[in-house]
Amino acid sequence: MLLDHEITFWTDDEEYNPKTHEYGDPKEVATAAASVTDMGTDKSVQLFGNYAQKAKVIRLVDPVTVDWSYLTIDDDATRYALNTSRDPLQNATLIVGETK
Repeated sequence: MLLDHEITFWTDDEEYNPKTHEYGDPKEVATAAASVTDMGTDKSVQLFGNYAQKAKVIRLVDPVTVDWSYLTIDDDATRYALNTSRDPLQNATLIVGETK
């Protein structure tokens, strides 16, 4: 397994600031090296019922133990939210889908 992508996990600060009328900035909570692949059409249809969801499979050496809201891949602006996670004996797996 080639760990050739940098995954950054973020948490949204839900605290509202009445002086600025804005919510807090997202905070980086963890980073990890990972293998990232697109989910196949057949598996996407099995899990989501259609292929409209742009899903990715992320394989990590160790499971992520912090609470996170979304992740980014290689500092790209696209945000991905968790759909499914699995923690077998080796290589934790996350299935994530694009979010806005």
